[in-house]
Amino acid sequence: MPDPPEYVVYTDSELDMVRSQYFALLHSGKKKDCKMSKELCCRLVRNTVTSMVAILRASPMGKEVRYPSKLEMRAMSQKIVDYYPMLRDADTHMPYLTIYTKLYKRLQNMKSPRKRQGSMPQRADHDSLKMQARHYKTLSNMYRKPNAKPNQSDVAQILDLEFEARRAFIDADVTREEDRPRKIFEAYPCFKDIRNAMDELRRIVGGFNCKYIDQMKGRWAEFCSKVQFYGIWKKVLKPPLPLDVHGVDFTVTLFNALPSLFPSKTTPPKRLGSASEALLHILKPGEDAMLYLEKRPLSSPVLLFDGTTSIVAVGNIPVTTLPLEDFWEGMLVLMAYYYTLHLTYPKCVATVLSVIQTEVITDAIHDQDATSAYKKAIAEWKSFFEK
Repeated sequence: MPDPPEYVVYTDSELDMVRSQYFALLHSGKKKDCKMSKELCCRLVRNTVTSMVAILRASPMGKEVRYPSKLEMRAMSQKIVDYYPMLRDADTHMPYLTIYTKLYKRLQNMKSPRKRQGSMPQRADHDSLKMQARHYKTLSNMYRKPNAKPNQSDVAQILDLEFEARRAFIDADVTREEDRPRKIFEAYPCFKDIRNAMDELRRIVGGFNCKYIDQMKGRWAEFCSKVQFYGIWKKVLKPPLPLDVHGVDFTVTLFNALPSLFPSKTTPPKRLGSASEALLHILKPGEDAMLYLEKRPLSSPVLLFDGTTSIVAVGNIPVTTLPLEDFWEGMLVLMAYYYTLHLTYPKCVATVLSVIQTEVITDAIHDQDATSAYKKAIAEWKSFFEK
């Protein structure tokens, strides 16, 4: 087996600030006064595990092992408490036990969102996958009849139980990306329901957090409010703006402005026109939505809007419609399909989608994977609100 990869301790500006405060207090003998907030600690745990999994899978060893071992998690826990001493436990023999427990719990959430009932013994991987295959068969039977509308909670429960096998199938990259949505929708027609796609995003990023979707919507509303001021400062938006972030006019204005506020270096395909067309296309009177999708040069998720009805499409596949009152959540729906179908961001809007990924979805991007355009955009965004 190849040598294990070299993992790195996650850090960012806020975490470094807490670390600096600790060492400043250490010199004055007041180190006990330095505490890391629960929010920052959760971010550290979440992003550390995400980083470890990403580094492992990108390494030669990743072809044989999908997740870090307990030994590697323990070693990382020791590194973390060495780098962030305020997280040390009082027990000098195992000062990393608390952070190790948090890391391991987060890793288990990533492996499968299923909650254990009582003290059930762990099954062998073979038996577990065999059981998940049965769950998939049950799910398929629910959608066997044309226009089937199974009970939403029943579908969600099966999707919880079958999560691990499903993500292994979807994330395997065995088909071309432009063909992947059609194959996944054939295997999982349940994802044509926006609720199931949003819930899958929750499983992937939020794990057991049943409030994740509501919290994400709250972050999106806050992000939209901030964009108004940032857009005026960047001279991309002009006052007065529609102040209702839930309104149709504001949402259309937002979609048009976002690629300019967080620009990518790559220009959009000529047939597409502006970069915002990768996110939202306004249908002209009499324009045929299906004809537009057939000619669309991208295979990514998109919204088609005619003023009253919003069609959610992926590539040239119309998936479903979005109620007018939920139109303001359209960007979150697009992100849900990027995650659910394991799709790559189009280069012309990669920066803005990456910003939304980190600021709204709260899914970290490893420094090695962050583009220079993203780093510049996020630095300007944060700098503006720190003034």
